[in-house]
Amino acid sequence: MEVKSVERGSNIGSFYKLSTEERLRIVQEFSVLSDEEVQTLKTGALPGASAQRMIENVVGVLPIPLGIAVNFLVNDKDYLIPMAIEEPSVVAAASHAAKMARAKGGFKTSSTEPIMIGQVQLVKCPSPRDAEKAILSSKQEILSKANQQDPTLVSKGGGAKDLRVRILPSLTGTMVISELFVDCRDAMGANVVNTMAEAVAPMLERLSGGNANLRIISNLADKRIARATARFSKDDLGGGEVVDGIVQAYAFAAADPYRCATHNKGVMNGVTAVCLATGNDTRAIEAGAHAYAARTGHYSPLTRWSKDENGDLEGSIEIPAAVGIVGGITSVHPAARISLKILRVKTAKELGEVMAAVGLAQNLAALRALAAEGIQRGHMSLHARNIAAMAGAEGDMIDTVASAMVKEKKVRLDRAKELLTELVSSKSRDASHKEPHQAKKHPN
Repeated sequence: MEVKSVERGSNIGSFYKLSTEERLRIVQEFSVLSDEEVQTLKTGALPGASAQRMIENVVGVLPIPLGIAVNFLVNDKDYLIPMAIEEPSVVAAASHAAKMARAKGGFKTSSTEPIMIGQVQLVKCPSPRDAEKAILSSKQEILSKANQQDPTLVSKGGGAKDLRVRILPSLTGTMVISELFVDCRDAMGANVVNTMAEAVAPMLERLSGGNANLRIISNLADKRIARATARFSKDDLGGGEVVDGIVQAYAFAAADPYRCATHNKGVMNGVTAVCLATGNDTRAIEAGAHAYAARTGHYSPLTRWSKDENGDLEGSIEIPAAVGIVGGITSVHPAARISLKILRVKTAKELGEVMAAVGLAQNLAALRALAAEGIQRGHMSLHARNIAAMAGAEGDMIDTVASAMVKEKKVRLDRAKELLTELVSSKSRDASHKEPHQAKKHPN
């Protein structure tokens, strides 16, 4: 069935209260999904043949919940955000933070060009300094050789753009590291960058007099950066004390790597969920983010928070965005393709910027929970539902058992089992009392 586009914003009230069917209908209209695509989202189906092409020794697939974060306004454009994640409260928290940001104009984003770095490790060079000079003097020849590997990329404005040489002392001696700067356009770029590094390695060996060892992309994508900023009203956050608490929490993370690791994990809850939903490399994005956070020698927050002259909260994020919308799993996995369609992004740069906005929203939500009410309150109700299900509860019983545990502040599997037993016994007694009445026959 053909679905016509419906003009709708992402500011959808009580989205979480809708049934799955109602949510799917809204997403279908927003993103112009076909009925077949909606069915794929319902089932999470990944054909066995596709799975076989992705990894080795396939024995099955592991579905992960795919949720939609609403309310996102990024550069004055509405987005519904697909997020694949198993952790409770993340999607709801991002949606709520986006709603608060929306009241102040939403998120403003920008990004650098999609440059990835390919490294060629040269060892046993007779003279590292002479090697550096020889390589740089032949830069155009090297770049030309690299660009011969992907004429299509070059025709679209991408390709190897520059060359850097670093002399690197190491445990095994001084190395000469030659680095290609490759504009990957809308691809993540691992395959093309690795191919280019392999192609120029013999030339680099000849110029340096050394041996080329590793030829590989770097996941510290510090030339491919996405940035986002947003402002949040102190009244929406819960008052000036909450703003101060968030700023103090940020200061804690900036001063202490133990706290900072959890601070940045909260950022990546959002970023990685979008990354996974769109079929991008979550390990690459995580490694790049944490390496970027430590680039100064001190592990630092990926976000910054401050109070403005009106007492409102200002936040910003800067994060490597090594993601693509073409190639790799994004072109193979049906749900990943649909997620990109839901996002309606046109370029990899746009995808990276949206992910930065989600990371900032996620971090704000976590900090606000910590500063205002404690992180457990937000997690507990959803966690309690999971525990109730683990105990064997089904249907309405899940909510009944979960609510009782939260009220008692005893969210444990043993207590869930006790409550479930009591509930089942109570229902059995009620049923037995009704049976004689129900069985009584009335005369004709």
